[in-house]
Amino acid sequence: MSAIKEFQYKEHPETLVLFDVDGTLTPARLTVSDEVREALAKLRKKVCIGFVGGSDLSKQVEQLGPNVLQDFDYCFSENGLTAYRLGHKMASQSFINWLGEEKYNKLAKFMLRYLSDIDLPVRRGTFIEFRNGMVNVSPIGRNASTQERCDYEKFDKAHKIREKMVEALKKEFPDYGLTFSIGGQISFDVFPTGWDKTYCLQHVAKDGFKTIHFFGDKTFKGGNDYEIYEDPRTIGHAVNSPVDTVRILNELFDLK
Repeated sequence: MSAIKEFQYKEHPETLVLFDVDGTLTPARLTVSDEVREALAKLRKKVCIGFVGGSDLSKQVEQLGPNVLQDFDYCFSENGLTAYRLGHKMASQSFINWLGEEKYNKLAKFMLRYLSDIDLPVRRGTFIEFRNGMVNVSPIGRNASTQERCDYEKFDKAHKIREKMVEALKKEFPDYGLTFSIGGQISFDVFPTGWDKTYCLQHVAKDGFKTIHFFGDKTFKGGNDYEIYEDPRTIGHAVNSPVDTVRILNELFDLK
């Protein structure tokens, strides 16, 4: 299949490069740097580009800028359950319609009880964030400051708070068909199995890309980049920071 007409102006229109957001294009929950912006602008002249993250679009706009729908060829919020192609919205899915109110109530009650029993140095707010395609769970709360997030990440690594909670949820709800994916510094996502970041790949299939690269920082098993990083349809690149992302892009695509 030849490249579609909208992308024929690019040097390599049959190549797509997809990026995770937190830890890959931006520091966790912070904004994109000028260096990354410039690299993406140069890259977009050569290939098609897109991002795929677990957050909703409003948070991605905060991080990547108000023109995000114009700056990327594909924008995938909530792992692609909300999707945009060249600024136009594509089909979307709903977590609550899939799971049902009764099961969701049981799930939410268990999570809130579990969270109330954890001993933590600090607690802030928004411990369970309901989204269109998933639920995001944060033991410390999503209202934590940047410093509190960094402190909690160290605490979590030492005490395995999120890891233990995920195991408890798997044991309690083995028949719900849910995946629990640890991502970012302070939270984990809960979504129907199969609704991980590979979900976005169905949206690009009809455009006939011969090569799809993916960049992510949580590519370990259990991390929220793992499935798409390992998927046979992609070439995975594990990064440690946005600086790392730019370095590898320069090596692969000679951005000048």
